[in-house]
Amino acid sequence: MTEVKRLYDRVMARVGQDIVGGEQVIRLSVIALLAGGHILLDDVPGTGKTTFAKSFAASLSLEVRRLQCTPDLLPSDVTGIHVFDMKTSEFRFVPGPAFTNLLLADEINRAMPKTQAGLLECMEEHQITVEGETHRLREPFMVIATQNPVETRGTYELPEAQLDRFFFRCSMGYPSTENSIDILRRHFGGGETAREAISPISAEELDAARAAVRRVYVHPDLFAYATALGEATRHDAEVELGASPRAIVHLIRAAQGLAAVSGRDFVLPDDIKEVAIPTLSHRLVLKNDFYRTRGHDEEIIARLLEQIPVPTEPIDFYRYH
Repeated sequence: MTEVKRLYDRVMARVGQDIVGGEQVIRLSVIALLAGGHILLDDVPGTGKTTFAKSFAASLSLEVRRLQCTPDLLPSDVTGIHVFDMKTSEFRFVPGPAFTNLLLADEINRAMPKTQAGLLECMEEHQITVEGETHRLREPFMVIATQNPVETRGTYELPEAQLDRFFFRCSMGYPSTENSIDILRRHFGGGETAREAISPISAEELDAARAAVRRVYVHPDLFAYATALGEATRHDAEVELGASPRAIVHLIRAAQGLAAVSGRDFVLPDDIKEVAIPTLSHRLVLKNDFYRTRGHDEEIIARLLEQIPVPTEPIDFYRYH
């Protein structure tokens, strides 16, 4: 897994030149990219969501397109449309911005539900069907979406079906005092340093790393542990709708990605525990408004992680198979 670790270190170094204190978000984004998932950046305004997404895209040798979501955005503005060609007297398909490797969907919750639904097929099946004709998307394909959780006027809550397609929901969060001072120095001088020249990750390197992640070994006992965690969300007294089978598949894939960027070719129980909150919390539908406070879904997953017995076999038990 050395090639995956080197790729991760390069992306971390490149994005770290633009983002202060965002190591966890960078880590999760690399894991999602390698495991074939999508990221939802859910944070208040001004914390660097869009800056991070643009910097992450710049670290990769992939085609990147940005979709600025607004209430007047139509599904065809995302997927594409057939137009009449006067020269040939025939209709031809004009691809939308979703036909790319990395789609930055900024302020996704400002798009109407009908438009948001246009992303469902491409996020899950990596294809788009327009007027009965199916078009395959390029590989790899990843969506990085941002949304502001505190504004409600002019926004539309993401449906459960779409939330379930996001690998991780994560947050930049407010920076520490030291990081805030560093940000000000970068903007107003006095703290500028020479930027290290770091070449973008090539498509070949990315393909090799993604293949390596799929080869990471998962012991059957960890399948049982992940399943127990998912089933616990479905029977929790505060939860109306728990983690789906797709969520558990994503949990295992995320654990494989974390193991790979850590330099291992096998998954440990701690890998599953570390990615459980960003993988599962946003998929829970809570029973009433009393429970629907910001961060309570994460508290539920944290509580279940403490309650469910963790496999405690020696490391060699998970390594050798």
